[in-house]
Amino acid sequence: MKKVTGIGGIFFKCKDPNKMKAWYQEHLGLSTNQYGAVFEWHQGADSTKKGFTTWSPFNETTKYFEPSARDFMINYRVENIEVLVEELKKSGVTILDTIETYDYGKFVHILDAEGNKVELWEPNDIEYEKLGKELGSETTK
Repeated sequence: MKKVTGIGGIFFKCKDPNKMKAWYQEHLGLSTNQYGAVFEWHQGADSTKKGFTTWSPFNETTKYFEPSARDFMINYRVENIEVLVEELKKSGVTILDTIETYDYGKFVHILDAEGNKVELWEPNDIEYEKLGKELGSETTK
């Protein structure tokens, strides 16, 4: 069974998320939006399908990364999230919440061996792309 299929997102804390988004847009060419930036790419297993990776600065006071004390969180793209969560439970991995389902995918949070919060995402890239277009967001290619 495949587990992680790629990086779904990089999230990090900073003093001023808007300033960071502007800096990365100006100096490194990221197409930023209200959440950060989205990188568009084509999947290796099927190059006709798009995939997306999110880059998102959070305010340094966010509680979203808790219980981890780290200033970052990584989101991994996965397949068969329900089966994966059951396997992780059997292996003694800490599952922080229940699987949440949205049009653009399913999410759950776990802790790794050092207590870092990790987000797992079973994406629906077609719906994710539609949402981006509805928000008027451009991707970074």
